[in-house]
Amino acid sequence: MHLGDGVVHGGQLVGHEHAQGQALAEKYGYQWRQDATGRQADILVNVTPIGMSGGVEENSLAFEKEAVNAARWVFDVVAFPSETPLIRLAKQLGKPVVTGAEVIALQALEQFALYTGVRPDEQLMREASAFSRL
Repeated sequence: MHLGDGVVHGGQLVGHEHAQGQALAEKYGYQWRQDATGRQADILVNVTPIGMSGGVEENSLAFEKEAVNAARWVFDVVAFPSETPLIRLAKQLGKPVVTGAEVIALQALEQFALYTGVRPDEQLMREASAFSRL
């Protein structure tokens, strides 16, 4: 289900897409809100193309700086580039991050394990992920 960008805070899910956001919140037992103003998020998640290389918003932030600063973690599923404006800002603010490139690497690892029955170790996964971005 596409939510757009969103945050989950203390039993609340915040997202711009009303119908999808409310349905997702209800499915997992959260309350839904359309606006995160004044809220601190445990995890701030961007699942939009904002920040994607070659896109019209490749140099834009998916969230205001205040929201990023207030978050505990920042998660951006945009994979190219790995260092989106959102990820760069979060790192500058000292926030732990999960990048889209990491998500792709984890998906590839799971596919490899399902196809072959072999699960590469974490170090090999990191090396393969780094190599894939050369």
